Amino acid sequence: MRGGSVGGYYRSVAISSGSFLPNVSSSPPLLLLPADRKRLRFRCSVSVAKVVLVGEDGDGVRSLIKSPRRLILLRHAESSAVDRSLRDHDRPISKGGRNDAADVTHKLQKMGWTPELILSSDAARTQETLEIMQASELEFSKAVVHFMPSFYSVAAMDGQTAAHLQQVICEYSTDKILTLMCMGHNKGWEEAASMFCGTSIELDTCNAALLESKGCSWNEAFASTGLGGWKLHCIVKPDTMSH
Repeated sequence: MRGGSVGGYYRSVAISSGSFLPNVSSSPPLLLLPADRKRLRFRCSVSVAKVVLVGEDGDGVRSLIKSPRRLILLRHAESSAVDRSLRDHDRPISKGGRNDAADVTHKLQKMGWTPELILSSDAARTQETLEIMQASELEFSKAVVHFMPSFYSVAAMDGQTAAHLQQVICEYSTDKILTLMCMGHNKGWEEAASMFCGTSIELDTCNAALLESKGCSWNEAFASTGLGGWKLHCIVKPDTMSH
């Protein structure tokens, strides 16, 4: 790697295969921008050790360090049992469940765990839970949403949910997405959360397990962490205690 000053704290550097980024101690935040395919310019920071690669069109492409990946596994809000003629897939959530969904959403927002991508079962109770969450906090309505019919069925299968979630997450996410939420059902959601972090987790209705890993991509986060290696940040529960 070689470089020279280019206007203040910027430098132009040529990075070849096997080069290492220098230790940084000046400011402002470190930013990599390509002058061409082989030359980059950067700036440094006292407090930030993050390096962001920026494409030729100026859009951020990926972090060169392992960024935190945050996974929210949320079980749907309490369902209503008033109309027993409905199929299980079509059951709506109860009044208490609606309050719980709003409460958990406010807590996640306050904690800064706002998903950029939401993958949800297509069952009525998960869709309605999501609708209430989006109505409760504007930031949740900005997330990209995909409804996954497979989330409903896989949750009932022994030992299948964790692997299925990993596959779907890696298929639908991008490297830029750092916080992702999967909404579904027990027993699969408890099982998946327990397998990811390596400890027994119980998820009542409208409980959210917040899991953390690191990687330049979701594929890398799963590959490097493996089953049992995810950090359990906490389990978010509603205060309203509808059940």
